[in-house]
Amino acid sequence: MKQTFTHALCVLAIAVIFSGCSGMNALLKSGQPDRIYSKALEYYDKEKWQRASTLFEGAQHYYIGTQREDSISYFNARCKFKSRDYDAASMLLDEFRRKFGRSVFIEEAEGMYVMCFYYLAPGPSRDQTMTQQALIAINEFISHYPDSQYTDNFLKINDELTERLQEKAYLNAYTYYKIGRYNAAITALKNALKEHPESKRREEIMFLIVDAGYRFASNSIASKQTDRYLAMLDSYLSFKEAYPESPRMKEAERMAQHARDFLDRNNKENNI
Repeated sequence: MKQTFTHALCVLAIAVIFSGCSGMNALLKSGQPDRIYSKALEYYDKEKWQRASTLFEGAQHYYIGTQREDSISYFNARCKFKSRDYDAASMLLDEFRRKFGRSVFIEEAEGMYVMCFYYLAPGPSRDQTMTQQALIAINEFISHYPDSQYTDNFLKINDELTERLQEKAYLNAYTYYKIGRYNAAITALKNALKEHPESKRREEIMFLIVDAGYRFASNSIASKQTDRYLAMLDSYLSFKEAYPESPRMKEAERMAQHARDFLDRNNKENNI
């Protein structure tokens, strides 16, 4: 009995879905834009985003050049955003902000445009193109609307995404260090510091430059060790000046002393 009742509910649900789809298709083919638009708004108010979007798209071409054109474009983009189709939403919002720069919806549209890239931006271990795009969009928004109610939140997001880029730069450099490509690691670590001087990883990065420099010199052929130990000692002095109380200082000093001992021996041998 229970199975029969459940089956009946499933059949009813399917019938309702198909009935709704059939009704929407008939409405879209009716050639009555006001009815299509009105029904789209009804779905929009009920937060039935996908259905509303379908109808807004169906009505859109009827209203090109009218006062309603920007409203339909905005509502459709917002439906995509609310449906979490951020790729589609970002494209629609970008088109909207370029075409309807004076619309009453422009600030909201540009705010959603920012959030699309924020939601699309992945963690620091993956490609950060979307993160960079989000930062560009945030800076543009704040420049256009410095007194917006969204500005404070976007500033926080800006800090979060900036830290993500800092972490990405660190992870890229550390990968070289981890696999023993110490020269490449040194270059990448220095670039990470140059691009992100305020990185929370700054102390660790500066230590890794010392460490990678020491390993690079130690593993080099004899004719190149002197110059590479000298470069390592320059990195050590920079680290010591920046973080004299670092818990890593003892290890850095051990490596520096080994480098000095090598240079002293080398000098004595060359002077014999």
